[in-house]
Formats: sequence, structure tokens, C-alpha cells
Amino acid sequence: MNTRGIRLTLRLFTLFVATALLASAQGLIVEPADIIVIHGRVYTENPKQPWAQAVAIYKGKITAVGDDTNIEKARGMGTKIINAGGKLVLPGLTDCHIHFLAGSLSLGRVNLEGAKDVADIQKRLREYATEHPGDDWVLGRGWNYAMFGSETLPNKKYLDEIFPNRPVFLGGYDGHTYWANSKALALAGITRDTPNPPNGIIVRDPQTGEATGALKEAAQGLVAKVIPKPTREEELLALRAGMKWANQNGLTRVHSAGGDFEIVDLFDEMRHRGDLSLRMYIAYFLNPPSRRPQDLEAIEAAHKKFHDEWIDAGAVKFMVDGVVESHTAAMLEPYSDDPSSKGKPFWDPANYNAAVAELDKHGFQLFTHAIGDYGVRMALDAYENAEERNHKRDRRWRIEHIETVASADIPRFGKLDVIASMQPLHSYPDADTLDVWARNVGPDRASRAWAWKSIADGGGHLAFGSDWPVVTLNPWEGIQTAVTRQTKEGTPAKGFLPEQRLTVAQAVEAYTLGAAFAGRREKTEGSIEVGKVADLIIISQNIFDINPHKIGATKVVATIVGGRLVYQADSK
Repeated sequence: MNTRGIRLTLRLFTLFVATALLASAQGLIVEPADIIVIHGRVYTENPKQPWAQAVAIYKGKITAVGDDTNIEKARGMGTKIINAGGKLVLPGLTDCHIHFLAGSLSLGRVNLEGAKDVADIQKRLREYATEHPGDDWVLGRGWNYAMFGSETLPNKKYLDEIFPNRPVFLGGYDGHTYWANSKALALAGITRDTPNPPNGIIVRDPQTGEATGALKEAAQGLVAKVIPKPTREEELLALRAGMKWANQNGLTRVHSAGGDFEIVDLFDEMRHRGDLSLRMYIAYFLNPPSRRPQDLEAIEAAHKKFHDEWIDAGAVKFMVDGVVESHTAAMLEPYSDDPSSKGKPFWDPANYNAAVAELDKHGFQLFTHAIGDYGVRMALDAYENAEERNHKRDRRWRIEHIETVASADIPRFGKLDVIASMQPLHSYPDADTLDVWARNVGPDRASRAWAWKSIADGGGHLAFGSDWPVVTLNPWEGIQTAVTRQTKEGTPAKGFLPEQRLTVAQAVEAYTLGAAFAGRREKTEGSIEVGKVADLIIISQNIFDINPHKIGATKVVATIVGGRLVYQADSK
């Protein structure tokens, strides 16, 4: 080849490289896409390009976002075409607070959610007994305190009527109080002489001293330890069912807040089998009253092994108090309905502060369950102390739940860059919330119930989830509650603290980009942008344009995780 030919070849090569680089920079396709989604109403969560029509995906990543004409250019011989048909396309949703194995196992057990009263509960239990005869344990969950009227707490007598010889153990909807019958109490060896365990209360009859069947907080462990554990295969089957349901509801990632660290190897096995359709961020649950050397060893070993886009064991969960309904949440002042109690923290503040500072020094993200206003203050104080000791950096501290908070502490979320990880459906204004919860805390504290808008207005970051199996993992019901602060029936008429309502956009962000920020992944997840993981969903209705009271009826049409179509609704 002569000199002129060589120069021409070099120019053409240079032009080709420059064009490829420019195309890559502009999000245009060089390789044919694996999947393209077209004819959609794409809400990106990217402020530079809020809306689009279509998305191209290649090797699990988003390679282009734009209009149909441009994205169609990515079509190749093997490209899968998904026609959104004008429907809303969103980034995949994240549930920022979940107990995934517990929720998955609950799918095959007695469900008491929505029961009206004791008679309704007994009806469901009789139906379960008919379908599942035998003498093995009857397990389930979902009752709430309002179902028992003025009694508030359940009693074993209602279970003994149906199951005199079969052990029954039923978790309250919040997971903080459990209900056992006489057979279960006997198997656990609980008598009138059994002492309360640390951070637990065996509720007793004031006349006889006998256990009533209600077990608060850690006391449930006395029964739980005698229940046969599910096998590994049973757990895997449950997890597959749980992931299928999560994908069906539009979830592409979850943040586990306890109960899943111990089975992280099962998630890894599912990944190797090709069954993992949900990204997992898993926290180690640090039991009170203090950090032990083996805790740090377990956390560091897990994080060293699992820290990728699919399984990440990079967080630690504390629990400083209980719940309002059973008076175990820690309050600054006594409960309104029981002036003798303020609730007792599960951690001594000094031990908690020391553990927070030590784990923060090692770089772990920290979650703290705090429901009462004193519990929330303990968490904020510990985080502030850790910052003073370890100096300022990007920590992404989180407080989970925050059901009520002192006025003076609301602006501290923004000042300390603390993430408010909250669960909209916990504020659902039914009888349990308005008649039991609000009565217990009193009017002043109830005026700051689930104050997510006040926290956001003060500069705090919001991240939303469910706490499944405490409530359904269905995020659409959560978004509706965040936007309306009303029940499905539209009560209260003006809303429960309507000043705390969010816009649909704010609620969606708390499940997408806000959730990604809460998991330290906003650079790779949470929005539909070039270079980010291809996690996106197509839904049945445009939740930005409809009556907000209909958001909860939203159905997912398709769910894509990592560029793989993991759920598609039946077209019939």
C-alpha cells in the first residue's frame, strides 16, 4: 500500500473511533441491543432527561434512552422487542426495609391480615385446620391490636378453643408481640414461675400470674426456639416464591433489615442456579446489649465475600426500642394511656454509642430501628457522636421507622445527613393506628406521626419500604398511602395529618433514586440512564395522572432485572 493509501486508512480508522466514542458518549448503540422497550411513557428519574419513549439494553446495562426512532436503530437479529403500548415505564423499585425469608415463609402460613375481630380470626384458623389437619405447629401472623377491642392484647383462651392439643404461634402484624396457645407455652416450658428474658415480657394474668399467651419482644424467643426449623429445601422453595411475588409487584432490589444474613449462602446458591431475580442488600442484625468480637468478624467476613451488584452484605442493623402499641417503644415522656411507662431502650446509650462509633470507623453503613421519640434521639445522638470521633465523610446513616419524633430532632436529619427509612403503610390510618397507636402516644406526639414531609423539607433523605411481612410488600399501596394519608375508603375525610402528604413524584423517588442513595448505589441504580443497570418496570396505569386513591390498584405488566425479563403479566 502506498503512502496515500496508508494516510486514507488512518483517517478512516480515526473517524470510526471518534464516531464510536461520540456514540457511546451520547448513549447511542454500537452493538445491537439484547432488549429494547419501545412506545412507552418512560419516567427516568434523570433531571437532565425526565421523560423518554424507549430504552435499549445490552449485557444487563442501559445503553440508550430516547425516542422510538433512535432506539429502533438498536434492533438486531436477536433483539427482543417489548412494546410498552403507551404505558408508564419506571426504574425498578427498591424495598428499603424487608425481612425476606420471614416474608417468604409467611406465604404458606395462616394470614390474619384484615381480620375484623376475634371471631374472624377464629374462623380463619378453623379453615386452616380443615385444610391442614394434623398435630404439627400452626404458624402464622398478621393480627393487630385493634382486633381485640378493649383487651388490646391477645389471650390464649381464644386459641385453646380451637386447638386444645395442637401448638399455635401467631405473630402480630408488627413482629413485636406474639400469641401462643397453652400447648405452645407448655412445649416452651413457660409457667407462672418463668422469669422475663432480657428485653422481653411474658404477659401474665394479674390474678393468677399465669401466662396469658401474649409475649412481647424477646419473650417470643422462648417459644420460637422449640419450633422445628424449615429445611434448606423448604427455605429455597419459599425464597423462590417470595422473589416471584416481589418481581410481580415491581421490586428489583430489597434491603434486608434482619433475618437474611444467616442465609446469604442460599441467595448465592440461587444466583449460581440462575434463580436470583432480585438484588439483595443484607444487614447483619447486631443483638443488644453490646457488640461482641465475633460480630465484627462475621460482618467483615460476609462483606469480603459478598459485595457485588447482586448480593451485598455491607450493613449493620441495630434495634434500640420496640413498638408503640405494646409500650415497648422508647419515649421521652410517659405514654399517655399509661403514665407509669416510657418504654425501655434495648441498648444502654453508652454501649450503643460505642458500638456505633466502632462500626462506623470500619466503614459499615448503619441502620437503627427507632420508633419512639427517645429511640430516634438516641440514634441521632449516636450518629453525631460517631461523626465527632471519626470525622466527617459520606456515611449514609439510616434510621428505620421513625413513627414519632421530637420537633427539635426533625432538622437534625438534614444537618447530620441521616436517611429516614420509612414504611408508608405503617401510617395507614385504620383502627390500629387511630384508636390504639394514637391513644398510646397522645395528641402532641401523634401530631408528628410519620413526619416524612417535615423531615424531607428539613433536608433529610427519604427511602421507603414495607417491613414485609409486617405489611404487604406491594409498593403501590405504599405510594397511595404516602400521597393520600387515607385508607382505601378515603378516611379520615381530610387525611391523617394531611400536611405530611407527598406528591406522587416524591413517593416514587423514595422507592427508586432515593432508595438507591440509601443503599449507596445511586451511581449505578435508581434511574433510567445510560450506563446504569437495566432494572425497569412497565405498569398498568399512569400513576401521575390518575386519582391518587386508585394508585394501589396498579399492576405490573413487566419487570426487567439486569437486562433479563423476570416477570411478564398474562396478556389475557
